[in-house]
Amino acid sequence: MAGVRYSVRLNDSEIQEALNQLIKRGTDLTSAMANIGEELLISHDQRFRDQKSPEGIPWAPLSEATKSLKSKNVDTILVLNHVLSGTLNYQASSDNLLFGSPLEYAATHQFGRVTSPNSMIPNKAIPARPFLGVDENDRGMILETLSDYLLNG
Repeated sequence: MAGVRYSVRLNDSEIQEALNQLIKRGTDLTSAMANIGEELLISHDQRFRDQKSPEGIPWAPLSEATKSLKSKNVDTILVLNHVLSGTLNYQASSDNLLFGSPLEYAATHQFGRVTSPNSMIPNKAIPARPFLGVDENDRGMILETLSDYLLNG
């Protein structure tokens, strides 16, 4: 993944305890991680529809210059042809879940940056519009998924 991925270390004691118990059992968590990845795809799709960060903060509005360059979806932030949201993906393994987009410009939107002097809109600040992350609903889903694997092995 060359674009941007989200790395989270959950300090939630319940989630950590469930993970530790599964790891002690030698449980291969690939299936659990894949289930979590699928659910994160759904929650992130909703985030693009809601146009909000994982914390529920609305994304910064588009500048008039950006709106004038868009041929469609003029008032929709981070959406022209659904390319960015369509590239969100995950890679699940026995002890790891990577989630993000391979697009380099995904990082621009996640973290913000100043455009280059040679860009269509030179030397302008692109505000951060965080779309990757884990909200409280995601945390609950992760705990529930791991608990199911803990109970049903």
